[in-house]
Amino acid sequence: MSFTNNAVMIRREFLTRICQLLEQDSFVERIDRIPLELRPRNSEYVRCCIHKDRAVLKYKIMAVLGYNRQDEEDELTSLSEYARRALASKPLSDVMLTVVDEACSSCRKNNYIVTNLCQGCVGRKCIVNCPKNAIDFINGKAKINQLDCANCGICIDNCPFHAIVYMPVPCEEACPVNAISKNSEGIEWIDMEKCILCGKCIEACPFGAIMEKSQLVYIYSAIKSDKKVIALTAPALVGQFMNDKKDILAGLKAIGFDDVVEVAMGADITTKNEALEFNNKMNEQQPLMTTSCCASYIALVEKHIPELKQYVSDTKTPLAYTAEIVRKQNPDAVIVFVGPCVAKRKEVYDDKNIDYTLNFEEFGTMLIAKEIDLDNCDRDIIMDDNISNEAHGFALSGGVTNAVKSLLPAGIEINPIVFNGVGKKDIRELKKISRAKGKENFVEVMMCEEGCVGGCNTLAKRKIAKRQIGNMLK
Repeated sequence: MSFTNNAVMIRREFLTRICQLLEQDSFVERIDRIPLELRPRNSEYVRCCIHKDRAVLKYKIMAVLGYNRQDEEDELTSLSEYARRALASKPLSDVMLTVVDEACSSCRKNNYIVTNLCQGCVGRKCIVNCPKNAIDFINGKAKINQLDCANCGICIDNCPFHAIVYMPVPCEEACPVNAISKNSEGIEWIDMEKCILCGKCIEACPFGAIMEKSQLVYIYSAIKSDKKVIALTAPALVGQFMNDKKDILAGLKAIGFDDVVEVAMGADITTKNEALEFNNKMNEQQPLMTTSCCASYIALVEKHIPELKQYVSDTKTPLAYTAEIVRKQNPDAVIVFVGPCVAKRKEVYDDKNIDYTLNFEEFGTMLIAKEIDLDNCDRDIIMDDNISNEAHGFALSGGVTNAVKSLLPAGIEINPIVFNGVGKKDIRELKKISRAKGKENFVEVMMCEEGCVGGCNTLAKRKIAKRQIGNMLK
């Protein structure tokens, strides 16, 4: 994640401990101790009691093992049992997110609240202007009746003392497609028919209650097996560490990957094909074309803006092209994509050429668990010098546009518009664009701010990662 808070730090701590146990071959035997070690007896606790904290940690660890909270049939089933099952059966599914209900209990439904800054003024504009008569004065202070309140926000605009605040549910507020809401028990529930796997809810939740189902255990199993294991690295990886690219790729080999291939190789193929496709569509007098690299954007179009689908490029993603080449060369290998976001997990799940996904955060915890210093890794790694700068630029917002521009023949006019991160307002703008009445004929969409370097599983701050990649491109 591109920023750090205590919930993120806790997650990284138990991810690191899980990696350490997998390294030490004591995974099944000691995993039950992680909640106890992170919340020892008589230590400070976050929730009502230490036992609740430990329960929350248990269910978060279940997600790392590849299980939903709803997969629990017996509350007495131990983490060690889930660990055994994970090693034996690999419960892969197309459900990539899970809400830990034990952790999701403190956010109230969106509403407006009067704080103690209320001065009990004579003007009482909040009362006079409330269309639902939802505000009363009690003991000289305004009070909002939540049953009558329509959440219109008129009161907050009229209070001269700014005594009224809007208190959102952070994950619901962050979701651009309204895919997450409270169920009858007051727990957030993700509607997978609407969800586009942008990961904004993961970043927004202050309790860390929304977890990604990890494949970390299966990747460790593959690395320790006799099979060849190949890492396919997203271009955004280079921006995550204060090291050069060779050091970072060498770090993957130090972890145990037999080979490392840059997905930027496939980005060059995507650029060539997308430029050709754009050229053909413009010659055929089609009004516009949009990019197709961002898996979350494709889900957005399919689920929420179907009228835009006719304009989405048919060109495959850089990951798809790279995996196709690597699989053909290594039919029996285990292929792992190292990426920045949860949406790519779904793309990997649907692609027969790739086996698993390792996100940047998990990669970082593996380095810590194995005590690998990127500055001192064996740099005996062959770099692909044929990859263009434009291909590496796919990690940044605007990168696809720049790459396509570089290959367009003379005489083809391109009027691009770049969506640098997508929220509710941007979705409305995309719906307008789908009517093809504007001058834009090339639309690049990145769901995350600054592009893939802003994904929900990144380590570096967006601006720092952007600068790192910019320095490499120079």
